[in-house]
Amino acid sequence: MPQFLQKTNINFIQARWTAITLSSLIIVAGLVTLIIRGPNYSIDFRGGLDVHLRFEKPVTEGEVRGALSALDLGVAEVKRVRTLGDPDEILIRVKQSEVAGDLVPRMETVLHETIPDNPFEVRHVEAVGPKIGHELRNQAILSAVIAIILILIYISWRFEFKFAIGGIAAIFHDVLITLGFFAFFNYEISLQVVAAFLTLIGFSINDTIVVFDRIRENLKKLRTMSLAEIMNLSINETLSRTVITSVTVFLVVLVLFVFAGPVVRGFAFAMLVGVVTGTYSTVFIASPVVLEWAQRTAIKGKKRR
Repeated sequence: MPQFLQKTNINFIQARWTAITLSSLIIVAGLVTLIIRGPNYSIDFRGGLDVHLRFEKPVTEGEVRGALSALDLGVAEVKRVRTLGDPDEILIRVKQSEVAGDLVPRMETVLHETIPDNPFEVRHVEAVGPKIGHELRNQAILSAVIAIILILIYISWRFEFKFAIGGIAAIFHDVLITLGFFAFFNYEISLQVVAAFLTLIGFSINDTIVVFDRIRENLKKLRTMSLAEIMNLSINETLSRTVITSVTVFLVVLVLFVFAGPVVRGFAFAMLVGVVTGTYSTVFIASPVVLEWAQRTAIKGKKRR
């Protein structure tokens, strides 16, 4: 690792309000975008039918859409799937509450008749009922809530409640910013993305606990230093480990995002954003929140006396 990361002396705590302000602006912009556009749920959560086709020759979305117009699919979406080596893949998405069981064969028949000189193969078909989609959405939210509650309990037991508040604040920060980037780029929110969010929660809190553990050690050894000074020292001492871990994970996920297909691209995108925000929140959000909580608690204690 480069030598400059071995003995850094950066005043991260002093920059906490600038970092919190920047994060707040991104979160607000993401939430506003999400409210205006609405969540772009995948078929996992909204129900309907997804049909993934691969044509032998180049084809446009307009050609496929025109061929399917005779089927009266209602609210349907046709879009090109961008994958390396497969430039002629098309995704047909039917957003109906109920779809007929013979819809896929009828699609194939119409496409063969309308575009006879361009053979295709059905790569993937996925159908989910609206009731199941609603249940999956509720279960996904419940899973995230349970994970956060368990983390809150664990950190409160392992450290102190104020550290748990800092860790949870960092988790919410990472999830909201990642969700905001999904809104900015209009990426789908699928079960794979929910899995990425849960993975992100674990990754973020793992980094944060390493810093918290060093803070606790230094609090016992360096009793003459203030809490802010100890936090700065602890963050700098663990900075090399944080950067190494984050960069290695980022590079792996980047390769996955670039070379993998559309099925895992949402997962990879969530992890790409989450690794960056998780590293950022470990340094600029978690510890500063603990510091603010401790300082305000101390002030209240003095006023009571």
